[in-house]
Amino acid sequence: MEWPFPFRFYAAKERLAIRGPLTPLFSYKNLLENGLVEQAVEFVRRNTGVSARLADGARREEFRAYPEEAVREAIVNALVHRDYLLSGTDIELSIYEDRLEVISPGKLPNGITPERMIAGCRASRNQLIKDVMRDYGYLEHMGMGVPRKIIKNMLEHNGTMPELIADGERFIVRLLSGTGKLTQA
Repeated sequence: MEWPFPFRFYAAKERLAIRGPLTPLFSYKNLLENGLVEQAVEFVRRNTGVSARLADGARREEFRAYPEEAVREAIVNALVHRDYLLSGTDIELSIYEDRLEVISPGKLPNGITPERMIAGCRASRNQLIKDVMRDYGYLEHMGMGVPRKIIKNMLEHNGTMPELIADGERFIVRLLSGTGKLTQA
């Protein structure tokens, strides 16, 4: 049987439904619980490998399957821009053999398309959440995270272009591992 898709689908090795407090919870100066961004980034660290390559011809250099800044930005974007009116849905973080996916519930807001995101177009669905995340230091270049962090870091890390997919009632950011690039069917 031939797949109608350009690559084989692997079962997710690990999957995380992202829910809980957006920001870290503190009691006085003690951290009680990490926020969702830290939890998701730690999940990726735990469940993806570290590889090594030679740097400068002789020195061993270790690197992760995905650049942490790109992963972090994809998660922050999903938290800030998801459609919270879709009840019973969570942001999903899935790790496959050949890719990592962040799936955000809801259609893209306000005429935004993947092409406009790449160009740095700005539109906010959840202004209050955006303001809170900015105040906690999760947002730097508002509207420019996709081109300046996700795309730039993935191209520098392994030469792959992230896939930005508007798929019905969800938006997917797909980061390719580069080591086991998507297998053609």
